Amino acid sequence: MHRPSLLLTLLTLLTLLTAAPLPAIGYRPLPHLKPNSSDTRFGDSKKYEGSSEFVHLRYHMGPVLTGSITVHTIWYGKWQKSQKKIIREFIGSFSAFNAKHPSVAGWWDTVRLYTDQTGANISRTVRLGEEKNDRFYSHRKSLTRLSIQSVIKSAVTAKTKPLPINPSNGLYLLLTSDDVYVEDFCGQVCGFHYFTFPSIVGYTLPFAWVGNSAKLCPGICAYPFAVPEYMQGLKPLKSPNGDVGVDGMISVIGHEVAELATNPLVNAWYAGQDPVAPVEIADLCEGIYGTGGGGSYMGQLLNGKDGATYNMNGIRRRYLVQWLWNHVVSYCTGPNALD
Repeated sequence: MHRPSLLLTLLTLLTLLTAAPLPAIGYRPLPHLKPNSSDTRFGDSKKYEGSSEFVHLRYHMGPVLTGSITVHTIWYGKWQKSQKKIIREFIGSFSAFNAKHPSVAGWWDTVRLYTDQTGANISRTVRLGEEKNDRFYSHRKSLTRLSIQSVIKSAVTAKTKPLPINPSNGLYLLLTSDDVYVEDFCGQVCGFHYFTFPSIVGYTLPFAWVGNSAKLCPGICAYPFAVPEYMQGLKPLKSPNGDVGVDGMISVIGHEVAELATNPLVNAWYAGQDPVAPVEIADLCEGIYGTGGGGSYMGQLLNGKDGATYNMNGIRRRYLVQWLWNHVVSYCTGPNALD
């Protein structure tokens, strides 16, 4: 991403600070640059692989998820069975330690390096919990940050088969179908995480939202499986599971779950002085998917015999997932590293 002007930076910061409620972070991949922009990424806090002198990721004494993690999923809108299967198997791959190397479980090992104030590591166990379908768009097809919390409330207070309340080690993953617009989707974010407000939901629950961009903005949120219009002449890469929108969601889901595990209440692991807009372990490695990644280069990737591009293996499938910040060695790491 290009380095914004000082005025643009100030205006963006003012916009974020005045929005309510503000999610902890909005993930937007954007590993490549728009025309006439310089080849830089977010300034010194972002990682050109090997350049870590400006990164100051610190632990702020808040809780992290050291117990067995359960991901409760809300399918909002219309989803195909095949799409659900791709995402379910990705979440199930976090703890699939027998998967072929490089694996999703090997990617999760970077998350497990983070500890709480007692020295306990983040759990190695991540499992798929209960699911809730909201196929009739109970809160319409256009959601705000607040109405996202209302969708979660509807799921945990439903009269039939409500999602279990698990505030200590449960994560609530709201996935919106390709015909649903969420506030700031495409223009600013592809996904974000935060926690619910007791005044709305009745509980403080860590949650993330990720949208399917297939119809709205695949060139932004499903890159590199789709390419923005301004990047004429560049061909998209073949997605590993044959669904551009869902394959694009996978890395965003990984990004948000990793940050929820290490910073569920926005008071644990992050860089920067402001917990309202923290820079977290996945933010530091946006756009980096392999060795040598940084700037506008994604890094060394893998190519299957079918021509699909990926960088790690799950239980049965292949995925493309961004690397994460390793605070032990102070750079981005991933299971497909060549070094």
